[in-house]
Amino acid sequence: MRNPVPRIYPLGDEALVCEAPPPATLDVQRRIWAVAALARGWDAVREVVPGMNNLTITFDALSADAVALTHALEAAWQDADANAETAAAGREVDIPVHYGGAAGPDLAAVAQHTGLAPADVAARHAAGVYTVFFLGFQPGFAYLGGLDAALYTPRRREPRVVVPAGSVGIGGAQTGIYPAQSPGGWQLIGRTALKLFDPARNPPTLLMPGDRVRFVVERVDATVSEERHA
Repeated sequence: MRNPVPRIYPLGDEALVCEAPPPATLDVQRRIWAVAALARGWDAVREVVPGMNNLTITFDALSADAVALTHALEAAWQDADANAETAAAGREVDIPVHYGGAAGPDLAAVAQHTGLAPADVAARHAAGVYTVFFLGFQPGFAYLGGLDAALYTPRRREPRVVVPAGSVGIGGAQTGIYPAQSPGGWQLIGRTALKLFDPARNPPTLLMPGDRVRFVVERVDATVSEERHA
């Protein structure tokens, strides 16, 4: 794989961002995880936050030199090849999903956009093997890479005020699961009864970066749901 050249820039006085050029790929994400593992052992580094195609580190400006840390990030990025394949070697997690109907009110819209039947959208979605790239947006929200390109669908023009917990959605080239009720603009194609985030659980998040996710079809309801808007 060609090693993309990252852009490293300051974020205030005590943070640096290492950002790879698009697109977001599993190979690049593995490199980010490997660099993150190295950076966690550096002196004066307070926090290491892997994101989608980027990595942010915060540090003590009185104890660390930003220029030296920039050079360290550049070197770690180049040296990450040996660690990239083993970085964030995660678990395999099955997510049962009820597709369509009230559980997936946008299944018909995704089917219309993609030119597929609703049952075929569900089948293709469940056929994929996804990797958790990172957690963000809300606690336990996993951004999953690996969506079939045939299912790419733009986000809704008008986000919903309320998206139920457990909703499975498609947003552009990604798919994900809402751990808690919140506003959201992704196309909702189904819902799972699994609890993605539980503060009483250790760890509280069901999914972690590097985990491989499979969706399991529990049921497909091709009827169009009539949503009630508050």
